[in-house]
Amino acid sequence: MMPPMKKGNGTTMLKVPEVAERLDVLTSTVRIWCRNGRFPNAVTEETLRGPVWLIPESDLQGFEKRGRGRPPKEKTADKRRGSKAA
Repeated sequence: MMPPMKKGNGTTMLKVPEVAERLDVLTSTVRIWCRNGRFPNAVTEETLRGPVWLIPESDLQGFEKRGRGRPPKEKTADKRRGSKAA
């Protein structure tokens, strides 16, 4: 793997495969997170092979992966269908 890139201001920029390896997720997941804004400072750079996402290393600090699937519903007072209060 190539060493991380440095931006003009000294920020270390990581490519999608490097971020995926650090977070133990698929590269497609990292690309989705970039498109959805989970890495607020991520930018795309045009290359001969097409656009490439570059994610600042600082965006990974404190980053938390969400659990799989839909979050559980909150338990509230009796809201069963068809139940009537007496």
